[in-house]
Amino acid sequence: MSAAPRVIRLLIADDEHLIRGALSALLSLEAGIEVVASVGNGVAAAERALETKPDVCLLDLEMPEADGIEAATRILSTVSTKVVIVTRHARPGVLRRALEARVSGFVPKSTPAEDLADVIRAVAAGTRYIDPAIAATALTAERCPLTDRELDALRFSRSTMSVQDIADRLHLAAGTVRNYLSSAMTKLNARSRHEAAEIAWQQGWIQPGPGLRRTRTVRG
Repeated sequence: MSAAPRVIRLLIADDEHLIRGALSALLSLEAGIEVVASVGNGVAAAERALETKPDVCLLDLEMPEADGIEAATRILSTVSTKVVIVTRHARPGVLRRALEARVSGFVPKSTPAEDLADVIRAVAAGTRYIDPAIAATALTAERCPLTDRELDALRFSRSTMSVQDIADRLHLAAGTVRNYLSSAMTKLNARSRHEAAEIAWQQGWIQPGPGLRRTRTVRG
């Protein structure tokens, strides 16, 4: 008698309750997939992955506490699993960071549930899957013109921190931080540090650090 096919244990993380519930319901109907955990932020995803040991983790790119890539990094450092990132906006540069974090799949949120199930099965079997449109965008992405220090200053500018707060966090003088921000604004043709930070975020050149209170103008 042949053995029953292995069931893929799936963890889902998305901070939008309606989407998370729909994904859980639809993917639970797919043959060979069992949803073992459903959470609303990246930190909870890492904690539940350690508890449940899923075969695949399906993570939203932009979540509170820790985004999908940061959550993937935490999860893959402690659990033998695979990670698929889903996103509404495939920003150039994000795919590179995802691959550096050893993510196995990267797909848009517009992917139909049955196709997403096929990606989950492929990833669980050891295949890497990158949505062709996202891959094409990444290949034509503009190179980042900013220095590491300018990127650091902009990353914190996506929070509610003041320039002095950013300077304290980076262990720099406030005037030095203002110079970095001014230089970044000039390079990106931005009218404010917040606009420059948003441009850099859209391009995938920066990602939020843990604990930052982020703006929510664009969802992952």
